[in-house]
Order: sequence, then C-alpha cells, then structure tokens
Amino acid sequence: MGRSAVKHGTRRLKNKDPVSPNNQHEQLDPPPQLSPYHSFALLETEHLRKSLLAWYDRCKRDLPWRRLANTESDLDRRAYSVWVSEVMLQQTQVASVIDYYNKWMKKWPTVHDLAAASLEEVNEKWSGLGYYSRGRRLHEGAQKCHRRSSVVLEMGGRIPRTADDLQRLLPGVGRYTAGAVASISYGQVTGVVDGNMIRVLCRLRCIGADFSSPAVTDALWNLANALVDPARPGDFNQAMMELGATVCTPKKPMCPECPLQSLCRAYKKVELESTSALSKYVYRRADSRPGIISDIEECAAMSCTLCIPSSAPWDPSLGVANFPRKSAKKPSRVEQTVTCVWERRGSVGEMEYLLVQRPQTGLLAGMWEFPSMLLEKDHTVEERGCIVRSRLQDVTGRQVPVEELRFAGEVVHIFSHINQTYLVYFLSLNHPESACIKGEDTEHPMYRWVTRELFLDSAVSTAMKKIMKLCESKNLLSDCTDTTKKRKRDITGLQPSARKVKMEEKQRSIQSFFKPTTKK
Repeated sequence: MGRSAVKHGTRRLKNKDPVSPNNQHEQLDPPPQLSPYHSFALLETEHLRKSLLAWYDRCKRDLPWRRLANTESDLDRRAYSVWVSEVMLQQTQVASVIDYYNKWMKKWPTVHDLAAASLEEVNEKWSGLGYYSRGRRLHEGAQKCHRRSSVVLEMGGRIPRTADDLQRLLPGVGRYTAGAVASISYGQVTGVVDGNMIRVLCRLRCIGADFSSPAVTDALWNLANALVDPARPGDFNQAMMELGATVCTPKKPMCPECPLQSLCRAYKKVELESTSALSKYVYRRADSRPGIISDIEECAAMSCTLCIPSSAPWDPSLGVANFPRKSAKKPSRVEQTVTCVWERRGSVGEMEYLLVQRPQTGLLAGMWEFPSMLLEKDHTVEERGCIVRSRLQDVTGRQVPVEELRFAGEVVHIFSHINQTYLVYFLSLNHPESACIKGEDTEHPMYRWVTRELFLDSAVSTAMKKIMKLCESKNLLSDCTDTTKKRKRDITGLQPSARKVKMEEKQRSIQSFFKPTTKK
C-alpha cells in the first residue's frame, strides 16, 4: 500500500510564528472533507460502532494474543504480546501463525528475553513462517527497547506508549503496527488500516479507485480515525479486522451475516445492478432530490478520485468483490538456481547434510541453505553440473567429480516478488574426512554439517525443506532408504522369504481345519 503523504500522528501548524500569542497551543489542520457518498454521517458512525462491537462480542475468535492482551496487567508485556502477533500476522494467515506465536511466547515471554536471544535463534524460530526480515526487525526492536542507549533512554527502557513513538523509535514498525499496538495495548484512540480494513471500508463506502493511490490511502486513514470507538478503540480495530477476515472476505463474502450490511454502499449497488434497466431508471428519478445521498448509485462529483474509474468497468459477476480495486500487479521476477544436497556419513555414523549461511543482507538474510548458485542465464545440463561442482569447490576447497552428482529434479517456490525454480542435485560421500570443509572449525563458521533432525530445527527456509522432501521422495537420502527398508521388515517382523514360508504354513493349517474327519 502506498505511503501516506502525512505520517500518522504528525502535526501541521496553521500559524508557524513561534512568538505569536495565539500560537501557544498547536492547531491541527482538519482532514480534507470527503464526499458524503464516501463518508459517514454522525448517526451512521454511532450505528456502525454499536452494531460492530455487539457482533464482535458474540462472534470473535479465541486467539492466544487476544487472551494475553485481555489478561496481562503489565503494559510492557501486553504491548510486546500484541506487537509480536501483529508482526507475525503481516501477510500471513491466522491459522499459520498460532503455533509459531505460542512457541515464540513460550521461549521469549518478554521483550527483554527476546533482546537477549541471538539472531540465529530468532531465525530458527521464524523458519517456515516466511518474510524473514520481519523476525529480524522484531529482534532489533526488542534490543532497542532493552539497551540503555541514548535513544532508548528517551523511552525509559520500556516499549513506547504512543503510536507516534512506536513508529518513530522502533525499526520495522510502520503506521499500521503502531496504531494496532497503541490502541489494543494502551487504549489510544487511533485507527488502523490493514488489508482487511481496506476491504471493509472500500465496500462500505464504494471506494473503487486504486487503494494504493495516495488519495485513497489518505481517505481510508481519515475514515478509520473518524470511526474508531473512543470507549473501546482496541476492540473496535480488532472487530473491523475480524469482520474482514471472517465475513467480508476477498472472495465469496458472506453479506447476509454482515452486521454492517445496512450501511454497505457496495451491497446496495449490487442490488441496483441486479434490477432491470427500467427499475434502475425509476429508482434514480425517485431518489435524485437535493440532499438525498444515502441511496444514490454513484458519487455526485464528476471527477471523484475515490470512485471506480471509467477504465475499470463494473463486473456484475463479482458483486461486492468489485471493491477494493488495485492496479495490475507487477509480474514476479523469474529466476533459476542450482542447488546441491550434499550427504556424508558423520563420525558417529549418522547421515549429515551440508548447509551454507546466506549473507546478512538481502533475501533470506542470515538463513541457512544447501550450497546454491543463482543462474544468470540458461545453461545446458553439462554447464549446470560444472556450476554446481564449482560452487562445491568454493565451499570445501577441493574438487568434486562431476560424475558423482545426480540430478534429483526441480522445486518451484514463489517468494513475494520472485518465481524461483531450484534445479536440485544430490551428492553422497561415505567418509567424513572426504568432505571436510575449510573454516568448519572456526568460532562462527559460514558452513556446517547437520543431521536431518538438526536441519529441520535450523534457520532454513520453506524452499530448502521442499528440496529435502524432493530427495526423500526420490529415495536418495541414505537414512530415508534405510528407514523404508526397515518399515517393510517391521510390518511382520520377517524378511520376505520367511514371510512366504509363514503364509504357506498358515494356509496348510486352514486347509486341515476344514478337512472332513475320517470315520473309523
């Protein structure tokens, strides 16, 4: 979403003369007036707050971060629990976050516990959740709250108490996260705008322009700040997001269950579009009197920056899902990477796999991966083998015969902006001394051998886990192959030949049972 022209919480003075007696108190510029079609009247606002909060009290999901926020009396612990949840929930579904959140809070229940952790530990706990820079910035923010630096002294060694300070002082905390933490943890009366809120507001007020445009961004934040309930700001913001997540969903919204249906202009527009042309004509004539705005089909302004542009016509098949609208997504970058799963038998006999640490900046910073190399262009099969061998030589300092490499297949992984295809090779060496690597015994090695169990607990990306599963499915891993054979034996506890003899004996026993007895 595009950044707002005015940061949340910043102030602009009408009179900039510092010595003017009338300037003893700062005056805020009023927000720009929206068309009545795209804003809420006072009675509508009151009805929205009451209906939404009543629905939320009845239907809200029982989530661990909500329980913590409602039961924790310590403000720092409460803010920390909300902060962690909001960072984890960015571009990630609730169902995927719950388990990560519970494990995270069990290991680091306070911001000071997280500050004392290493980045390696943080990456390990974040492994598989995606968008790994979120965990790194959360760790940086915790350390900033914990350390007694000159900047942190301004916070008194605690988590900032306002949305403005949260955004200004903590790395990775933007306008939305700051508003969410401040309203839920501290009761600050401030709105929030996330993806769910964008969808709900755009449908409620028929905002059909590109929601990432500055005009729409400012309008949505103004609406959010105007609507938030001053008595229950945290619950109100969570209720709006809950509505977007469970009822006003991107596809197939459940309009009959929506507590705000009577206020939804998108829903009314769908009803209008479903009527006959004659009915629409009569409807417009009946409600086109001056001052009647609530049921007008479109905004009265001829060139409204919030309405659906003429270049993006209404799609009747989408219904309310015509809102919100965004510009065409930029196509993802297509890349190919060669990678090698290198296996050796460790000194205690267990199979180990070579991992290489990525640089501390850029994509997947500081994460561990199988030795890999990004391909700058298309290569033949022979050329790819040579590239893999060259990469392995860089890691180990010794040559690897190309004929030892086996092509395992391809793994496709979609990052937020990259469509990545991994061309996976496999290499197995039986003696640990034949796979020694340079720098392996240093205090902070860039390369290391790990067992399969340690691999799963390491700070590796989902893509690397997919690659390991590919090799398992091909029965390339020695442990996997041995386990498969063992399972076949363990079905009856017998080898196939012994099992055949046992079956023959059983068959003879059954036949003798049914054999008629001979009368004497």
